[in-house]
Amino acid sequence: MSLIAPWYQLGYVIPHLYTDLDAYQFYHTAPEGMMLLTTGLNLTDYTLAAVETELPVLWQRFTLLASKKVNRISLSGVPVASVLGRKKMREILAEGEQRSGIACDTDLEAHIATLQHFGATRIALATRWSEKVNNALTAYLKEAGIEVIACESHGRSLAENKHSSAAADHELALELGRKVLRAAPDAQALLMPGGLWFAIHAVPILEAEFGKPVLLNILSTTWAALHSAKSVPHRPDPKWGKVLQNF
Repeated sequence: MSLIAPWYQLGYVIPHLYTDLDAYQFYHTAPEGMMLLTTGLNLTDYTLAAVETELPVLWQRFTLLASKKVNRISLSGVPVASVLGRKKMREILAEGEQRSGIACDTDLEAHIATLQHFGATRIALATRWSEKVNNALTAYLKEAGIEVIACESHGRSLAENKHSSAAADHELALELGRKVLRAAPDAQALLMPGGLWFAIHAVPILEAEFGKPVLLNILSTTWAALHSAKSVPHRPDPKWGKVLQNF
């Protein structure tokens, strides 16, 4: 297939007014010819009230991406889905699909689908979020039949995560990933969610050390897009880990 034009367009609603590490990590890991179309919300905090404030804008963003004729629409932001709860989040996705006529997804549902593909029901979790956000995420996963058996976190506010250092966050991913996998040798996978977390280079290192699949937002969402594609003329580089090796 010619690469003069993209063969797949993934619409991505970012919870923030700008796009940086989401796109940077996507274009490192996605196969040649996949394009990311981003638009944004203005999430100010990891709370239900902050998320609900942005919901009317979300419909506008879905409409915008549908007008660009993307192949799939995904809502980034695991805390967004977590605080809404799985029932409400899936209702929003179903309504988005009905309005746009395009398959709608979210990072967290993509994580669940990826874990189910691996047959992983007991996982380790590493985050940069507070205990409250981690608890909401754990409850969401439990509804899907996935148990978090160990969690390590370095709790930060949304503002702190927006201004963190990419190099420092790579080291944090290695630190938290190693710590939680050593604490939970029975974990079948490691989930490190967070679109603002620059952790892509930690994935192959952790997988080589522990032999478990490591899931990031951009990996699972790209996996879900590839898994649903009618044909995939170009495959991702296998160096980015088990998730994109197994779509």
